Parts: sequence; structure tokens; C-alpha cells
Amino acid sequence: MIKPVHVIGGGMAGSEASWQLAQAGVPVILHEMRPERQTEAHVTEGLAELVCSNSFRSDDAETNAVGLLHEEMRRADSIIMATGDETQVPAGGALAVDRVAFSDAVTNALYEHPLVTVERGEVAGLPPEDWDSVIIATGPLTSPALANAVLDLTGEDSLAFFDAIAPIVQRDSIDMDIAWMQSRYDKGDTEADRAAYINCPMDKAQYDAFIDALLTAPHTEFKDWEKDTPYFEACLPIEVMAERGPETLRHGPMKPRGLTNQHKPDEKPWAVVQLRQDNQLGTLFNMVGFQTKLKYGAQAEIFRTIPGLENAKFARLGGIHRNTFLNSPRLLDGQMRLKARPTLRFAGQVIGVEGYVESAAMGLLAGRFAAADRLGQPIDLPPSTTAFGALLTHVTGGHLTGSKASFQPMNVNFGLFPDIETPTKDEDGKRLRGKEKSVARKRAMSARALRDLGDWLQQTPKAA
Repeated sequence: MIKPVHVIGGGMAGSEASWQLAQAGVPVILHEMRPERQTEAHVTEGLAELVCSNSFRSDDAETNAVGLLHEEMRRADSIIMATGDETQVPAGGALAVDRVAFSDAVTNALYEHPLVTVERGEVAGLPPEDWDSVIIATGPLTSPALANAVLDLTGEDSLAFFDAIAPIVQRDSIDMDIAWMQSRYDKGDTEADRAAYINCPMDKAQYDAFIDALLTAPHTEFKDWEKDTPYFEACLPIEVMAERGPETLRHGPMKPRGLTNQHKPDEKPWAVVQLRQDNQLGTLFNMVGFQTKLKYGAQAEIFRTIPGLENAKFARLGGIHRNTFLNSPRLLDGQMRLKARPTLRFAGQVIGVEGYVESAAMGLLAGRFAAADRLGQPIDLPPSTTAFGALLTHVTGGHLTGSKASFQPMNVNFGLFPDIETPTKDEDGKRLRGKEKSVARKRAMSARALRDLGDWLQQTPKAA
């Protein structure tokens, strides 16, 4: 009889870890505190609920690191990627999902798996000593009792940062006589993908007035213990970006490049607000890059000054929550085990990766490592040449100093991969320069990653 592994947290990482364990033939008890204890960001009790964007970002496995991670996860039997593919909605070259259908499908798959038992209720404090194999995948919204217990055990402080949520708009409230459908640079293989985003144009006067409104609007006041918490740079509230300079947003989420106003093709917009489909019905669209800490009344008032959104109905307004993560290079070993208590593994955002897919990938690895341990089967770390290995190296030792002050959450990117020698000329003998050289390098890295991944997947743990 194989003893169960306990997984704490039913988010992206915990759901993926549970699936990998169960598929290996190892029983799992998945602990999820919702709905008995809710978080500041979740709204349902579903497993793998998406609380921010509905996008898994680029699905390009040749020249984009997150697209490569998608492909590695698909080849490793990821429930997150399989469900994402089943519930996707048009998003140009990205993979975006219907957030409700996605969570429902993951929840049903885990509840129906004969080796998975879901227990609702908070694990307050450290797990009992007789839980001899535990994966803590509680994410950035780890309950205070558990977070404080881990900190007491390690003698460290956690790091923390603020993360913000973008508003969601009802599709039928958007004025399509002003807005138009187009993906940036018409990216995508299908007509739906090439027209996956709703675009709302602004001229210079409208943009300047919008920036002024952002800078003077009332926003959420933080509690005293929150005030020194920094933001994660990849998910800044729009008003914080505006504070960095009036042109910041126009060169960020509101950049007009690659877009042509179908209503006025001869007029170049000064700035563009994009909205991305959020559900399969196409009835809800989220405002891309518009995470915010503005108060609700100010959000509705200011966002309705955007051309095309004058009568916008909001299915959800933006919000902000405090995230925590461990100083993983100091606290965890190469298999994400807590050095102070190796029966505890950590996975997901809490270990210092950023993004849905990256979090799920760390859950996938934790599940495989725990399954191999339980089954007494050897398993190597994934090669650092793979996206799996590059992320794992970053959070468990690849950081230059591992110091608490400088370790920060990281999305997967080719800067985490070992370098590779790439061709200097194309097939016709023409020297590669600039972007062409960069693309060739990324393609070479991706091809190497998938070759090396194939060898590593031969070690997939499996009960006899």
C-alpha cells in the first residue's frame, strides 16, 4: 500500500502536482482551504482558479520561452496545459482560456481521479510530523498561520510584493463604432486569432487627459504593515506606471504599434487600450495591462472616458493584493525541499516564479520529484537547457548571490538558459544580423531544450 502525499493548496501548482502524483500511481490528499477560508483575490471555491489575467501568454514554442514551457509541459502530461488547450479562446499568438470553464474542468478531473482525495479546510501552521511527504503550493496568498510557521522554522523573513488585477468588461457594452477587432501586427494563424483583441483608440488630448485623471484619482490606502512592500515590476498598476512619466503607458500596455484603426485607417492613434477575450462565449473582455489599485468609483469613472468604453459595464473591477514568496535559493534544495525540514517541498509562485504557467510547471516538477521519492525510483533534475531546468535553477541556486534583498520573482525567459552557438549565416549564405540573429538563437535554444527534455522524460516515475 503506497502512502499518500499531501498537497497543500489547490491553485495552479497544487493542482498540477496532484495530477502528476496521481498519474504516477501515488495517492494524493489535496488540501484546499476555500471555501471555508477565502483569500483577498479568489471569488470561487474551484481548483486552479485564475485570479488575474486569463492569458497563459505566447504559445510560440520556437522563439518564445513561455511558449517553449507550454510545449515542455504538454509533453510531460500537464493537466494545466491539456485543459488550457481544451478551453482556449481567441488571443492572437497567445494562449488564453475561458477562466470559468478552465477551473471547472481541472476541478472535475481531480475530483474524478481515483487516487485524488480533496479535503476542504485550512492547514493552519506546519503540517503534522506524520505527513512524511508534503508539497506546499499555497501560492502568493499563503494563509498567515502557515506562512508564519514556515518563517519560524527557517528563521527568515519572507519577501512580499503587491500584485494587481485588471478589470473585466461586458462585450455588449463596448461601442464597436469606435473600437475595432485586431491582434497586434495581425498575429495568429486563424481569422479569429488575427482579430482577437478589441482596440480602443485615443488621440493625444484624450491620452493626456486620461493620464492626468490617473494621477489625481483616489486609490486604495495600504495598511501600515503593507506600506514598504514593493510592486512586482511585470505587473505594475497603471497609475504607478503613469507616475513614472506621461509617456510610460504609451510605450507599454497602451502602445499603438502594429494596429490600424479600421474606422479611420488614415489616422494613427496616439495610444490604444486593448481588451482580450476572457471567456469562450466571447461575452467578457479584460483590459490588457490595466491592473490597478484605484478605488472602484474612480475606476468606473476614468475607464469610461476611454473611447468606446463610455457605456462600459464592468463584470469585475480591478483590485490589489499582497503576495509573498520565499528566499528560495537560500531555503530550498535542488528538488525544492525545505533544507530545514526536507519532508516539505514548495512549489509554484511562493518559491519565486511569476506567471500561471511557470507556477504550474514548478508544481509539475514537485509532483514528479515527490512521486519518485515515494516509489523509490531515481530521477535527475531536468537539464538546465530546458525551460523546466532553467526555472528550477533560478529559484534553487542560479541567482548570483541568493540574497534576500536581490532575489525577485521571475518569468521564464531565454536569459535563464545556458548560451548556445548559433549560425551566423542563413541557408543562402547571407550574414544574420540584429533581429534575425536573435531569432536564430532562440530557435536553436528551443530545439535543444526539446531534445534534452525527451531524454529526461524517460525517467517519468510510475508505480508498478
